Amino acid sequence: MYQAVPTRTNRLDGRTSFAYACPMRIIVVSDTHGNYPLAVRAIDRAGLADHVIHLGDVVDDAVLMEHALGSPVIKVAGNCDLTSTAPKELCMSFARRNILITHGHRHNVKSGLSQLQLEARSAQSHVVLYGHTHVASIDERDGILFVNPGCFAEACSAKSFAILTITGNDIAAEIVPVE
Repeated sequence: MYQAVPTRTNRLDGRTSFAYACPMRIIVVSDTHGNYPLAVRAIDRAGLADHVIHLGDVVDDAVLMEHALGSPVIKVAGNCDLTSTAPKELCMSFARRNILITHGHRHNVKSGLSQLQLEARSAQSHVVLYGHTHVASIDERDGILFVNPGCFAEACSAKSFAILTITGNDIAAEIVPVE
């Protein structure tokens, strides 16, 4: 599943460091609510990715997806994941870009992005990945890219996921509808 290859660089201080060559491709899903088989099929059809991220509801689906895909899935718990030990939020760096990963319910995203925007600014994030609303969207505010991949739940009429591509200093997102 992974296409990025670590490249070795020698630093001025004599130490060796590893970095992933760009572009980096990240598949983002949310709100599967038990419909993980459709998410797995969609990810398989989407092609190679460096990472897969599940934004919660239901985080147990992410574990089943790991087994089906044969690779790790980065995951956070959502509001329906009350007994999960998965983190509620993650701040991670991919290709030197800070990404805030959250389900969104703790930031009241159904009422807007203002609380999430404050958290993103505080975390010095370039990108925020969130779910919870079941509505796919891509938005930019104050130089921060906000991406909601939509949902895979049976009850959702418009099922979708997102692909995040990081190339150098550029970050692009697209919503991919699933039939």
